[in-house]
Amino acid sequence: MTLLITVFAAVITTILWYNRKNDNMKLGMLMFMFWGASLMWLCDAVFEYIELGAEYFTPAVKDMINDSFLGLSVIALALVIWVVALLISDPKGSVKAALKKNSIEA
Repeated sequence: MTLLITVFAAVITTILWYNRKNDNMKLGMLMFMFWGASLMWLCDAVFEYIELGAEYFTPAVKDMINDSFLGLSVIALALVIWVVALLISDPKGSVKAALKKNSIEA
């Protein structure tokens, strides 16, 4: 499930990145984080299949739920890192304008 969830996130982000008008939202960084996570989970799946064999394709419901939470956690962490990077780079100047406005009012 972790592989499936991160691949879906990577494909959606890649489509958004490919159809972008400009790159001020740093979608490339988010896309590469999702593809990197997908590659990591693919390697994990291959090694787990080598270890478990056919049992790999019949996971317990509890394991699938845990894997789903892990996949969603990975996506959430990548989104948090992406938002922090956006706030630091401030491509539209919104944070700078808000800070300047608050310092003038104070």
